[in-house]
Amino acid sequence: MAETKLKTSQVADQDPTAAQRKKDHIELAFQSQITSGELDQRFYYEPLLAGHPEADSYPSLSFLGFDFRLPLWVSSMTGGTEMANTINHNLARAAGDFGFGMGLGSCRSLLYSDDTLADFSVKEYMPDQPLFANLGIAQLEELVDQGDYDRIHRLLDKLEADGLIIHVNPLQEWLQPEGDRFAKAPIDTIETLLEKIDRPMIVKEVGQGMGYESLKRLLQLPLAAVDFAANGGTNFAKLELLRSDPVKQAIYERVAMLGHSAEDMVGMVNRITAEIPAAVKVKQIIISGGVRHFLDGYYLINKIDTTAIYGQASAFLKHARGEYEELAKYVQAQKEGLELAQAFLKIREGR
Repeated sequence: MAETKLKTSQVADQDPTAAQRKKDHIELAFQSQITSGELDQRFYYEPLLAGHPEADSYPSLSFLGFDFRLPLWVSSMTGGTEMANTINHNLARAAGDFGFGMGLGSCRSLLYSDDTLADFSVKEYMPDQPLFANLGIAQLEELVDQGDYDRIHRLLDKLEADGLIIHVNPLQEWLQPEGDRFAKAPIDTIETLLEKIDRPMIVKEVGQGMGYESLKRLLQLPLAAVDFAANGGTNFAKLELLRSDPVKQAIYERVAMLGHSAEDMVGMVNRITAEIPAAVKVKQIIISGGVRHFLDGYYLINKIDTTAIYGQASAFLKHARGEYEELAKYVQAQKEGLELAQAFLKIREGR
């Protein structure tokens, strides 16, 4: 009996958490049941072919001319809100610490005033990572009509921005009570800006995504990248509709459901690059819109037939409003998740 107690004590010393762990297993077993319908069918899980990944083992990539240690992008948000200063500074600090890129929220207020400049001035936190300013197509159409290209250059200079994001949002503007109206097709304004502004440019939608013909036109332009902003994440058409009157909500409620998912757009980009490979000039894609989890991002960037990273907005925003440590913990978890996926997951064929 004494010998048995001694052996038990030795085991406990070697694994002091064993007893509590076994108790947890018993109590949580019934909560941990998974039905076949809940299985993630996008991947083959290959547990025999690798050891656990080492820290910092996810491969870096070149994107927008910068070294990305993670295939992540902060999708544009928080233009001119009370918390913009805290949020933008936290996000920029994370981008610098972990090695990824960031798009600012709408910088419209900075075109004619520096009152909110401190909220957007974050390049010091990410000197080695890309920071892109962001303007709407309505404001850019107006500046093009006026020939006021210097104002765009001044905006980029005072933000020390590495380029410009052009957000295209016809449904949002149509449904917004204070919305602007476009006099021209956005593609015409974009083509003019590419001729007049010698800075890297990204074009994105704001929550609906884009169809085949729009993508085909964009991919043939000398853009730095295209950002999907697909339907599945924050839907700004729906957001604006919720701000309008009940009659308008009833008439237009289905309009907010128009658009394309990120996976749908991946398929369209692959089709376009296969059909007209010599004409495609855009070689980099930011996959965003409904990317809620690192597995979503990992799947999509491995499904597309071009260099890609994935963007998040609301997922970052949730953790960026308070102390930086909370955001850093969230990004670190994504980093480790990507390393785990790289070690043990393969994309299923035919998906």
